[in-house]
Amino acid sequence: MTTRTTVHLVRHGEVENPTGVLYGRLPGFGLSELGKRQALIVAEHLAGNDISHVVASPLERAQQTAGPITDSHQLALDTDDRLIEADNVFEGMRVAVGDGALRSPRHWPQLRNPFVPSWGEPYVLIARRMLAAVYRARQAAEGHEAVCVSHQLPIWTVRRFLEGKRLWHDPSRRQCSLASLTSLLFEDERLVAIRYTEPAGASSPKVTGA
Repeated sequence: MTTRTTVHLVRHGEVENPTGVLYGRLPGFGLSELGKRQALIVAEHLAGNDISHVVASPLERAQQTAGPITDSHQLALDTDDRLIEADNVFEGMRVAVGDGALRSPRHWPQLRNPFVPSWGEPYVLIARRMLAAVYRARQAAEGHEAVCVSHQLPIWTVRRFLEGKRLWHDPSRRQCSLASLTSLLFEDERLVAIRYTEPAGASSPKVTGA
C-alpha cells in the first residue's frame, strides 16, 4: 500500500526592514505588520489540512511565520538549522542594483562567479541541506502533511534541484512569493509532484529586504 505524504515549504512573511539592508542570517529582523497578517493567512489556508509536523528555520521571521500554523493545529514547533537563509558576504549592507555595496570596487571580486555563487553559500550546498531537511520532515509526518518554514533562496534552490534544473538562475524570476507554499507530494519516499500556491498573493522577487 502506498503512503502519501506532503511537505509544504513555506516562505516567511514580509520583514520589518526600514533601511533596506540584506539581513540574511542577522538577528533582530522580525515580521512587519503585513508579514504577521500574511502568516495568519497561511495558517487559515492550511487550517483544514492534515498537518502533523511543523518545523522552521531558527531565524525570527521564520519562527514567527510558523507560529499561527502550530497554534491552529495544536502542535509544538520544531527547529531545523538546515532550513536557514543562505549565507552571504553582503549581510548588513544595501545591495540594490546601482546602490550601496555593489558600487564599491572592493566588493567586485565577490561577484566574479555567479554560478557558484562567489558571494555566498554555494547553491549545491543549499540544495543538499534543504533536501535533508525535507526528507526528515517527510519521515516525521509520514502519511500526513508537514510544514517547513524557510526562506526564498533555499526554497527556490531545492525546487530547481528536484526539477532537474541548473541551480544558478536569475533572482528576479524566482517563483517564491512571501508566505507562498511550494508543496512536495510524495508516494512513500518518491517525489511525484510539486505544486505552488500563493495564499497571501504575489510579491516581487526584486524587492530588497522582502
